[in-house]
Amino acid sequence: MQGARMTPAIRVENLSKRYRLGSARGNNNLTENLAAAARRAWRGLTRRPDPADHRDDFWALKDVSFTVHPGEVVGVIGRNGAGKSTLLKVLSRIVEPTGGRAEVRGRMGSLLEVGTGFHSELTGRENVYLSGSILGMTRREIARRFDSIVAFSGVEQFLDTPVKRYSSGMYVRLGFAVAAFLEPEILIVDEVLAVGDATFQRRCVERMTELARGGRTILFVSHNMQLVPLLCSRAVLLSRGQVERVGSASDVTRHYLEDMMADARTGDLRDKPRTGDGRARFVRAEVVDEAGRPLAQFPTGTDLTVRMEIESTVPVPDVAVSVILATQHGNRLVTGWTKEVGHRVDLRPGRQVIDCRFRAAAFRPGHPLLAHLWLSDGEVLDWVENALVIDVAAAGRYENFSPDAHQGPVLFDYDWREVPAGG
Repeated sequence: MQGARMTPAIRVENLSKRYRLGSARGNNNLTENLAAAARRAWRGLTRRPDPADHRDDFWALKDVSFTVHPGEVVGVIGRNGAGKSTLLKVLSRIVEPTGGRAEVRGRMGSLLEVGTGFHSELTGRENVYLSGSILGMTRREIARRFDSIVAFSGVEQFLDTPVKRYSSGMYVRLGFAVAAFLEPEILIVDEVLAVGDATFQRRCVERMTELARGGRTILFVSHNMQLVPLLCSRAVLLSRGQVERVGSASDVTRHYLEDMMADARTGDLRDKPRTGDGRARFVRAEVVDEAGRPLAQFPTGTDLTVRMEIESTVPVPDVAVSVILATQHGNRLVTGWTKEVGHRVDLRPGRQVIDCRFRAAAFRPGHPLLAHLWLSDGEVLDWVENALVIDVAAAGRYENFSPDAHQGPVLFDYDWREVPAGG
């Protein structure tokens, strides 16, 4: 066993990935491409760097190093934009790294974002066999596992339909079944499991547990901070493209949650990690009372108003704004969405304030909530995870309700009554 651990299944050494922001724009004709190539060649000969070459560089990964041993289940965690998905794409040979190296020893199956790995024009049946052949399996080996794949995915009725007509849920169910039942030695899974329902997610976790017990190596990206310590032995925490911590899954997730909660209490969102095209962005968020005064704690059972300050650089008509409330472990509870209730929002240059009010919001006291904020006009303008911590205090009719988190995060008014037997 000791010898097996000497040769990692995955070895990542000083891995970096740089993107040139805007480098693909305005450079689509032959004359411009030749001119750009000539300029690069001249700078190389004269050794005179052009400052503009690095002005718009974005390092999605920077000097990332870690190892995963055979049979280990390792979680990759971090905030939105930390580099998690880029890392998995490099390991899956979808994206070429800018520097460093990534070694993967063994047959690998990967399930990344919806749409990766399948040919959209082929049917579900054809994609199963294509995926197996890419993994180096014979047709007989694939056929032996075919029924298990179909049974797990639940798409039997649509097997001979091109996958481009599948819903995102069907796509993910079949994709996971292919990745998990064609028995790769290494399985890489992104957060796409969130697309499925609770039953499907539970079955996926059970299958990954089975694979781990069978000696398979799994690298798993998730925002669910309860699931990671249960499924994984170790975890890698990424922050702004770099490794912040590697260690036991319980220690790393605890550190991440503590840091995240402390950072989300300020209300100032200007320097928060985020994704989006930057035309408009959230700059502040807070919980306020009926008079608009900031609240240090939210009294459960009252109206919960999240006030957001948005700064726009250009006019953006008819945008969608969402507030997503979740537990500190990443389980989503409720979403407030302007489009769902027909509230139109037109952004103008400068700053403006918008409130989202959840009426009589009853959450179990003593357990903080996290608010994620989303802004879109079809393209993502701004997406800030863990934008705000909401501390929940006991109040009113819920004063004596249990603070035990195992009783569930949401409260309802309820009563009991005796019913005469037989009546």
